[in-house]
Amino acid sequence: MTVDTFAALGLPAPLLSALADVGYETPSPIQAGCIPVLIAGHDLLGEAQTGTGKTAAFALPILARLDLSKKAPQALVLCPTRELAIQVAEAFQRYATHMPGFHVLPVYGGQSLLPQLRQLSRGAHVIVGTPGRVMDHLERKSLSLESLTTLVLDEADEMLRMGFLEDVEWILEHTPPERQTALFSATLPPPIQRVARKHLRNPREVRIRSATTTVAKVRQRYWLVRGIDKLDALTRMLEVEESLDATLVFVRTRTATTELAGKLEARGYAAAALSGEMAQPLRERVIDQLKSGALDIVVATDVAARGIDVARISHVINYDIPYDTEAYVHRIGRTGRAGRTGDAILFVAPREQRMLRAIEAATRQRIEPIGLPTREAVAGRRLSQFTAMVGEALKGLDAENLAFFREVARGLQKSHDRGASEIAAALAFLAQRERPLQPDPAEWPEPSQEAYRPARSEAAPAPRPAREEAPKRERLGRPKPAPEASVPTPAARPAPPGRSARPGPTPASQLYRIDVGRAHGATARDVVGAIANEGGIEGRLIGAVRLEEESGTVELPENLPYRILEKLQETRVRKRPLKLTAVGGARPAAPPREKRPDAAYPKRIAPAYAKRDGSAPLKRGAPPYARRASPAGAKPEGPAHAKREGPAHAKRGAPADAKRGKWQRKP
Repeated sequence: MTVDTFAALGLPAPLLSALADVGYETPSPIQAGCIPVLIAGHDLLGEAQTGTGKTAAFALPILARLDLSKKAPQALVLCPTRELAIQVAEAFQRYATHMPGFHVLPVYGGQSLLPQLRQLSRGAHVIVGTPGRVMDHLERKSLSLESLTTLVLDEADEMLRMGFLEDVEWILEHTPPERQTALFSATLPPPIQRVARKHLRNPREVRIRSATTTVAKVRQRYWLVRGIDKLDALTRMLEVEESLDATLVFVRTRTATTELAGKLEARGYAAAALSGEMAQPLRERVIDQLKSGALDIVVATDVAARGIDVARISHVINYDIPYDTEAYVHRIGRTGRAGRTGDAILFVAPREQRMLRAIEAATRQRIEPIGLPTREAVAGRRLSQFTAMVGEALKGLDAENLAFFREVARGLQKSHDRGASEIAAALAFLAQRERPLQPDPAEWPEPSQEAYRPARSEAAPAPRPAREEAPKRERLGRPKPAPEASVPTPAARPAPPGRSARPGPTPASQLYRIDVGRAHGATARDVVGAIANEGGIEGRLIGAVRLEEESGTVELPENLPYRILEKLQETRVRKRPLKLTAVGGARPAAPPREKRPDAAYPKRIAPAYAKRDGSAPLKRGAPPYARRASPAGAKPEGPAHAKREGPAHAKRGAPADAKRGKWQRKP
């Protein structure tokens, strides 16, 4: 039976008004199947893919059965990640717009306990949290579940994969036995089924099986790439993709998020990183900036992006191929949600083509190959955008607004004696100086067709030509191989016909700390421009720029000359000197002073122990009164240190009137 309206599901009037404000008209299949079951009070086992509207499927029945006069928690929703918990809490608040006095509280790790403790003491009707933080509050006795009537396990398969299964069972044991339990999952592996049999009472099952495990309105494409070309490929695709609004780029590690986001920011894009190790306020700020349009690109990991639902996300780019097909499905589910269209692009290395075939088998969809945009395509895209921008300006500005600028243009024509077309060309050049309409061939080399050839070819392979049998060579007459010195190195070999030359090695980089940050109004573009202009370093050699509040870091080529580093020390960005400091390395030493010619130095006087004519050399370190060797037979004159008369054992330094021994007394 098909349900066409939410009113047919038995929802109260305040919820219907909120759904009308949001713009929901027709319930999705998972909503139509779950809402009547949960309103009736039955336990539920729901299976549906991500992005199908599961949040409203359990949030609306919970709100319909709440008693707002009670301030104790009546519903608990467990989510695997903080982002998903925040998203679910926002959905509850949005659906309860016309329910005065309703309170929902998200509790999750990474946030201070004090605000959560204050909110719990004031009372909340619905608690949405991650298993770890809910356990903390239960052990502290700051959260009481005595009045709990409904418990929801959202994304149960993801909680199982992240190792939360034992924590979930511990929480379930601390809830009232007469509660209503609903379990939602994209898949139902055996451990999830065991939890359902143990903790659910005669559950009703709602399974929404689609023809494919991915969103039908997401266009999926892949590009066969080599690892060293990924960043250039990403930049070109961001230049030429149609209907590009916001982009979510997926990588495997949190280190890769910061590195890639910094490199994109250095190239002029509004990009930021999002990983599970970031502080929660910073993560929330990144999501808010993405929603408001302050950010266009977010580089994230799988766990950090779980639960992100931003309407602006038009493209999902898998910069690193996921380890399993489930992760791929969840990644591309961040776009094309709630009836919208989206694009998903997958970067596939030649050795990863087996994973590509596994993804196609799991999604039951063919992923079409694409090629890398050429320099001409990038130039055409920039020109069309510039033309559209000028056209909008001409339409939006009336004659009065343009009158002043017409006089400016006439004045330029008279003062420079140039035509209107030349003046317009100069103004266009100045307007697009940072983003030239014709990309520089040195910075935008044409891609090698060998590197970007699709993995599969639809055409049958050409028959191999018959190989001519080489004449047999006599063993004794075999020519000797050429010496190794005559064999060209790989970098020096000429490129075969139809291929581009092999790129040279990438110079090593050194990370430097700078004393300029976002608090001073600086951007990555400001830092790159100052270093390139003052230090004479090409922009392509400047690596990632990461700016914090009061400082930042920049990657520069290793072993820079000392004079360049000295000049960059006082280079100013937003009226502040950079003050470069090498991270993890010593400051380069100043160049040695130029040595003066030998004539400028006076001849040193021979030391006292130098060898003299007719005598043996003195031993280094000998005292000045040391006996010098003399010619044989010569009796040395009595030196000041000659042996005095008296016993050999006379004590040196004894006074003249010292008492003599009895053997020395005069007769």
